[in-house]
Amino acid sequence: MHEMSLAEGVLQLVEDTARREQAHKVKLVVLEIGRLSSVEPEALKFCFEAVTHGSIAHGAALEIVAVPGIGWCMPCGARVPMEEVFGCCPQCGSHQVQPTSGTEMRVKEIEIE
Repeated sequence: MHEMSLAEGVLQLVEDTARREQAHKVKLVVLEIGRLSSVEPEALKFCFEAVTHGSIAHGAALEIVAVPGIGWCMPCGARVPMEEVFGCCPQCGSHQVQPTSGTEMRVKEIEIE
């Protein structure tokens, strides 16, 4: 389950930010997760709750914003929605579609006090 290591990485970023800002508590963490990123949001939420136990982020809400998959079709040049990494272009049927959005995962916002 790679979500555990991802949750640990998010916690490290959150703790570093909280320390830099001299915060006492983290209330909210907002993550953007691409639909093509192979991250299971519910598993990540479970892991986040586990790794934050006893930390400055203990009890913090985790909000996940889904980023849609978008790709560029090499043969026809169309910008197309993608549901899977190796999907086909809905316009020309080619499987040469390069993802341009939806593979990322980033901490978008941290609410501290």
